[in-house]
Amino acid sequence: MRLAVPRRVQSFGVFSGLIWPPVKSIMSVPGHSPQQGDETKLMNFEVLRNNSELFRAECTRLMLETDKESKRMQNDDNRRLDQRLRDIQFLKKELELKLEEIIVEIDVLIALQSRVAKALEACTETLKVSVVCLEESCIMSVRCCSASYRRKHLPSERLHDEVDKELLKEKEVIEGVASLLQRVTEQITEQIRLDRSAKYQLEKDLKEKFEAQCIDNSCLLMTHHSINNLQRSKNTETVLPSLGVTPKQWENISDINMTKAEQQQANSLTLRALVECLLEQTAADMQKQVQATAAAFQLNVREIKSAKSQMEDQLAAILSEFASQERIGEDLQVAIAEREQVMSLAQARLALRRQRPGKEQCHDPAQSQLLAEVQQLNAHISTLHEAAAQSDEEQRALLRCQLELQEGIEMKANSLYIDEVICAQHREPIVIHNF
Repeated sequence: MRLAVPRRVQSFGVFSGLIWPPVKSIMSVPGHSPQQGDETKLMNFEVLRNNSELFRAECTRLMLETDKESKRMQNDDNRRLDQRLRDIQFLKKELELKLEEIIVEIDVLIALQSRVAKALEACTETLKVSVVCLEESCIMSVRCCSASYRRKHLPSERLHDEVDKELLKEKEVIEGVASLLQRVTEQITEQIRLDRSAKYQLEKDLKEKFEAQCIDNSCLLMTHHSINNLQRSKNTETVLPSLGVTPKQWENISDINMTKAEQQQANSLTLRALVECLLEQTAADMQKQVQATAAAFQLNVREIKSAKSQMEDQLAAILSEFASQERIGEDLQVAIAEREQVMSLAQARLALRRQRPGKEQCHDPAQSQLLAEVQQLNAHISTLHEAAAQSDEEQRALLRCQLELQEGIEMKANSLYIDEVICAQHREPIVIHNF
């Protein structure tokens, strides 16, 4: 005979709902015979056995369901972890690409910064030459440069000529270029700092992505056998508190880092284009001014040579004329001496004739001739003395011209030596290449 299943047994569906009512023994109930008591016991035993069979069947079903649910959840976990790993890998590639680009940009900016530093150094050296060239100096030194020697010209030579104007302009141009390059250097340094800051954020993000990838990959590969090792490692590791970042926020963090890197890269490209244009323009300006100064030096040298040559020709003519004037002066002195001798003779004759007897002292033609001769000789000697004095004056004037020409030739020679030799030697190393 099959016994009826209790209502609570028929309705259980989970393990926690398995509640079995206690079975009361009929043997303790008075008024029943021993045979009836045995039947009751058998019925209770049958109920207990049936309940146990049902409980075993429900436990088997429960185990199958929980196993199926566990496997499904593990598969979902594995699938989501795998998707997470792919997302991390995708972002890692994007971050690595941006990191590589920003590193290349930093290297290019560093190279550009080196070029600007070399250009600034070249400007500094050239500026030193120009500044020293404009200093007044009275002591000649080989270490001084062109215009410091030019300031040693005599006062008549210390003129603000075209060379001085070009040297002043060259100094102004180089100072302007140097100041501009200094500001450019500061801008490049600041841009490198910003690029490195973006690079740091990318590297930090990549490092965190790598750690998260390793952790999620370990979670994906984790099995029941690896739990014990994980439990042991928990005793030594410090677990950081979760920040509660949403997936959207997680993506935005990397997007923000990449956007900043892209912005700094674009700024770097703009700055590099500006600096390249600036280097080209400043080099052209300096080359043009240096060439203008060199042309002024060449023109000045030609003018000094021409003036010196004219002075030398004039000096030769003055010296020749001075020699001729000296000879004329000597001839005049000889002529004066000769006229004085003639006049002495006439005067001696007149004196001797005054000794004639009283009646013989006649004013005859001979006496008249002697008197006229003495008078004429006095006039001739006076004229010759005036000519001799004029000759001496001419000689002194020619001597002054000679000294002035010799001084002028010496100044021109000094100026020519300064501009053609000293200045050329010190300005020869000035070569403005493209920066």
